[in-house]
Amino acid sequence: MTTPDLPLAQGGCGDGCACGAAADEEYLECGLDPALAQLLADAGLDPVEVEDIANVAIQEDLAHGVDVTTVATIPEDAVATADFTAREAGVVAGLRIAEAVISVVCEEELAVERHAEDGDRVEAGQKLLSITTRTRDLLTAERSALNILCRLSGIATATRAWADALQDTKARVRDTRKTTPGLRSLEKYAVRCGGGVNHRMSLSDAALVKDNHVVAAGGVAEAFKAVRERFPDVPIEVEVDTLHQLREVVDAGADLILLDNFTPGECEEAVAVVDGRAMLEASGRLTLANARAYADTGVDYLAVGALTHSSPILDIGLDLRPAE
Repeated sequence: MTTPDLPLAQGGCGDGCACGAAADEEYLECGLDPALAQLLADAGLDPVEVEDIANVAIQEDLAHGVDVTTVATIPEDAVATADFTAREAGVVAGLRIAEAVISVVCEEELAVERHAEDGDRVEAGQKLLSITTRTRDLLTAERSALNILCRLSGIATATRAWADALQDTKARVRDTRKTTPGLRSLEKYAVRCGGGVNHRMSLSDAALVKDNHVVAAGGVAEAFKAVRERFPDVPIEVEVDTLHQLREVVDAGADLILLDNFTPGECEEAVAVVDGRAMLEASGRLTLANARAYADTGVDYLAVGALTHSSPILDIGLDLRPAE
């Protein structure tokens, strides 16, 4: 039984599918169920991109063939319910994406019961999502759906631990571009589900002046001024290694500064030097054990690349039961 505040969705590629003539114009390029596409869009995800990722994952598994084990052992007309269940406690992320993965495989209608939402803290043994459709389709999509769901839930769980450590401070944990190629938007979504905030999505939507830019430009202030002159409307963050560099870029007008490998004591000095003239982000040397010490210095962000490049998965399983 679904929880009363979460909807029971009907899916499949039928008259209501977004690829049909009556589909909302916004999703004409998307073959997902319109209601699912809308949920993805409401979460800040591109339904077309999610569908593309789902198709790539399935084709990687099938290699343009068939699931030989499933085809050989499961009758074509068999129907079952698959329960996605947490095997350990954590924060879940990617449930609607798992639905999308299964839906691109399904050749028949599917019914979805949603027992949890992305961002929820879940316990071991808790049922998260139930999908009823052809058994063959469920088993063919199982690994691809779980790979994404477990990965994103692991990122959300790790992020939540950092967010909890920073509670009651003004500091927020923030991700980086150290993401899995092709999955950046999903992994950054998982960070948001865990209570973190996103850094830039790409090289084009914000500037980050780092040490190699400084070397090439002839100095940190020179690098900042060059970006500001060439792209006057683009947000600029500048990485500094010393308090001397910090003073240079603050005087040059930088409004966001990355403190690279500063100690908590040095971060505290940096906060005093800046005195509210710019936002500060600590990076390097950060661990959950010292996160609070850095947050208490008064910096605005803690940059943690490990959220997306090193988080272990959250163990979630899929169990079949006969359809009711």
